[in-house]
Amino acid sequence: MVVTSAALLRLRLRTELRKARLAAGLTQREVADRMEWSPSKLIRIEAGEVGISVNDLRPLVAAYGITDRRKLEELLNMARGSRRMPFTEYRDLYGKDFLQFLALESAAWINRQYSSLVIPGLLQTEEYMRAVMEAFGKGASEERVDRGVEARLARQELLEESGGREFFFVLDESVVRRQTGGRGVMRAQLEHLAELSTRDHITIQILPFSVGAHPGIHGPFTLFEFQAEEMEDALFIEDSRGAIYPGGSSEETRRYLERFWELEDLALKDGMDVVLRRLAERVTEGGDELEVLLQQDPA
Repeated sequence: MVVTSAALLRLRLRTELRKARLAAGLTQREVADRMEWSPSKLIRIEAGEVGISVNDLRPLVAAYGITDRRKLEELLNMARGSRRMPFTEYRDLYGKDFLQFLALESAAWINRQYSSLVIPGLLQTEEYMRAVMEAFGKGASEERVDRGVEARLARQELLEESGGREFFFVLDESVVRRQTGGRGVMRAQLEHLAELSTRDHITIQILPFSVGAHPGIHGPFTLFEFQAEEMEDALFIEDSRGAIYPGGSSEETRRYLERFWELEDLALKDGMDVVLRRLAERVTEGGDELEVLLQQDPA
């Protein structure tokens, strides 16, 4: 199929260029010297951190000995399509790893996310976002918080798109119990989750305290799967500081996928809209375990 996402085109292009360089028997330094570039420029292109202009690409593929016109045009089209990456206007807010995360999130066909700390950004209400950003970024200016909210709301447009995207979320019970932003904000957030859980392409599950220690105990992570067969799944892990960074090998990604499936098997799934609405109603009371709420007859 034709890949049109800028993020996927850039990933495909970096893979093709690295393969071509290795096939030509050239090192990165040799290519950089031949092109009169700094070595870091080629490293960043092959890492997918930056795009490459058509004017730079033509002499580069010539150095690799690519003469087939069809192949050349394919590479040029990839370069043209990969120049405009999503969310680059927020470079002053986010580092390169999170910008890569956002780009792949916008391109993924299947999004799987386990959260043990807060409601995932794609599912947050605006008031909840502000409460999290203000708590995490003590001293952040109002303008910075506003731009962070703007970016997160833009991300959520993915949930409204039709065409086959699927989203799977497993939330630790602490995530839905913690009264982030106060009672009113949390009540509205839980009601929002309840509504989202009724959509066919969004699955929200809660991992109850009663399961004890579980495979997600080490922390939050996200997995992206792409429609294009040549694209490998992508893993991002969140550390104790809230920073998100890409995973390593395909083997590590496979292990995390199996971990996510294990969490799905342990988590509650059926009747989530009912459970979440009851939690919203009782956000000021606390007490009942999720299984008890699930067993009660609907009001």
